[in-house]
Amino acid sequence: MGTNPLLKVDSIHAYYGNIHALHGISLHIDEGEIVTLIGSNGAGKTTIIRSISGIMHPREGSILLDGEPIHQVPAHALVSKGISQSPEGRRIFPRLTVLDNLEMGAFHRNDRPGIKADIEMVYGLFPRLKERTKQYAGTLSGGEQQMLAMGRALMARPRLLLLDEPSMGLAPVLVENIFEIIQRINKQGMTVLLVEQNALMALEVANRGYVLQSGRIVLADSAQNLIQNEMVRKVYLGEN
Repeated sequence: MGTNPLLKVDSIHAYYGNIHALHGISLHIDEGEIVTLIGSNGAGKTTIIRSISGIMHPREGSILLDGEPIHQVPAHALVSKGISQSPEGRRIFPRLTVLDNLEMGAFHRNDRPGIKADIEMVYGLFPRLKERTKQYAGTLSGGEQQMLAMGRALMARPRLLLLDEPSMGLAPVLVENIFEIIQRINKQGMTVLLVEQNALMALEVANRGYVLQSGRIVLADSAQNLIQNEMVRKVYLGEN
């Protein structure tokens, strides 16, 4: 590994119309890490993900992937550069089957044997999807749709996987399952940026974390230290 982080976000400012959503955000992600962003609703977590994935472009600052600037690259072109997103609210294709959805995740690839192998890999991670391979995605449960959204993102063979609220709306037993899978794919070498309302779960699987308030990073530390941090415990881990 070189000295460059896999992803470097440098002093970005992002706006929705006249609303200044991100105020000079800087962070980095090294290859093989799980990094989590923690903050309440409206803190800017999703805006950071949208800026990295090319859905939004920052007005100031830069985003580098392997030292190459990507902050003006459109979202569809970033997939082939190695950034894949499992978006908040899942956004699967409800009228396509599970298998079709997975194949859509590999739209920019043309290595049929590799795609086939990766579909089997996704079915290995999510056996429930295999049972429902011919089912329309819109008829799946919320948990299954979340698995499908993650599986579809993995089909792009990304170098950096962006997960936006993967546990949202899921039953606790499924949340545990999703986090186990995040750890498994990370152990296989996948770098992950995780945005998650469930701060404790996120910090338990992450290497490092950034705490956001009103579009600014107020704290950056190892996940272990953040779990011990008094402010984090009070505000995000629900301790009194």
